[in-house]
Amino acid sequence: MSESDYPFELIQWEGLTDLTPEFLYRVSGEPAGCPVQELEVRDFLTAGQYGRLVDVITENLVKPKAYKVGRINMPVYVVGRSAGGTWLGVSTRVVQT
Repeated sequence: MSESDYPFELIQWEGLTDLTPEFLYRVSGEPAGCPVQELEVRDFLTAGQYGRLVDVITENLVKPKAYKVGRINMPVYVVGRSAGGTWLGVSTRVVQT
């Protein structure tokens, strides 16, 4: 649950074997060592409000997860692997105090 509404942006990351905290720090601009929280897609995106998005992600991507990076005003990446091995998904921000 966020205290503000930020838009979703499509993301594509090629050439990555694994999503590491270090990679997430680099793409987010958050400082190394800040918290990285991994969530199930359905735990982050509520099915009622984002049901179609949840379906598209879970039906088309392999092992999708949501990653919150940082504290309070956090970038969030909802990503999984495509059949071709590319990381695909959406990003947004959430504010939690």
